[in-house]
Amino acid sequence: MAVVEIPIDPAGTVAESAGSMTSRPQTAEAAWMLVFASWVIATASTLGALFFSEVMKLPPCVLCWYQRIFMFPLVVLLPIGLFPFDPKVVRYALPLALIGTSIAAFQMLLVAGVIPESITPCSRGVSCSETQIEWFGFLSIPLLSVLAFTLITLLLILAHFRTET
Repeated sequence: MAVVEIPIDPAGTVAESAGSMTSRPQTAEAAWMLVFASWVIATASTLGALFFSEVMKLPPCVLCWYQRIFMFPLVVLLPIGLFPFDPKVVRYALPLALIGTSIAAFQMLLVAGVIPESITPCSRGVSCSETQIEWFGFLSIPLLSVLAFTLITLLLILAHFRTET
């Protein structure tokens, strides 16, 4: 690992001669922050899912279980790539986020009535199209899942582009 010295002028700012040398550390730091934000969202989502099922005693449907399968590993995988920062963590985390987004979007369309219930994989247990909680008249658990997976996906894509050489 090479140490790069960045010239600093007397005012304490980076000197102009540093030029492109400063862009690489700044983009790596930005990518780190994006992956960290993804981890925070994944952790909050995991804790929220566990709170709904274990504390509030709301049984998850089949689609919720599938979404958990793709969200829970992100809580472990993302920090492994953060300390020390490994930009390749996006390669491993992004497929999980994309598949989770697809399942969450499918459930959201099912709840909205766009997809007929006859296609639903929930043949036993809790109905996947049933709304168990609705805050402010529109915020449901499936919508929270879509938002979380979509944000994680977007942040990971941005992190990927920040670390491209």
